[in-house]
Amino acid sequence: MSARVSFVIVSHSASLAAGVCELAAQMAPDVRFEAAGGTDDGRIGTSYDRVEAALEAALAAVDGEGSGVIVLTDLGSATMTVESVIEMSEDPERVRFVDTALVEGAVASSVRAQVGDDLDQVAEAAAALAPRLNDAPAQEAPSPANPPVSGGAGEAPASLERCVPHAEGDAVVADPVGLHARPAAAFTRLAATFDAEITVNGVDATSMLLLMTLGVGQGATVHIEANGADATAAVAALTDMLERTN
Repeated sequence: MSARVSFVIVSHSASLAAGVCELAAQMAPDVRFEAAGGTDDGRIGTSYDRVEAALEAALAAVDGEGSGVIVLTDLGSATMTVESVIEMSEDPERVRFVDTALVEGAVASSVRAQVGDDLDQVAEAAAALAPRLNDAPAQEAPSPANPPVSGGAGEAPASLERCVPHAEGDAVVADPVGLHARPAAAFTRLAATFDAEITVNGVDATSMLLLMTLGVGQGATVHIEANGADATAAVAALTDMLERTN
């Protein structure tokens, strides 16, 4: 499936915008990236005309249901420029500005675009990397008078939960760079093709950034688990990928 989503990277620095595009393109080679950095005369800043041209090119590169453009920025004034360009766009409904961490958001969401996710799904992946401060409410401890109840009416017994196809296995990572950068991107792309929920050492196998946080190097053993219709095939294919030297 071809990518339905392209990207515009807006930065005050032309070099930074181009660099983010270059990095993300390594993880998502079939995705279109447009850099819009710096002013028209090469200074630090943003340019309405550059952002507009980049957005038009990115929109022209994708079509079909669920297609569109993700726009990411570095700083506040770039955001204001982007909002003005989107407001004047002929296809604003096909554009999503996501206020998130620029590099991490671009890399993680472009991998989702590479596997064919639609505009809203890719935007959600980018937004998940947004910095969040104090937005997680503290959980209240269960009241002693109302302890958690399990096995009540309407609840599926634990034995039924195990009826979901399950597979697991260990793999020794053969790639010289471990499970980082391009190998991690390739792994997440393959994992996303299976009808199963897959984890590697407990983290989501379809999240490139979570995989990279594991710090897995060459020769390390990882544990793969999968639940779902394709569980057995997923574990077998992912194990084979990790144990082959690319």
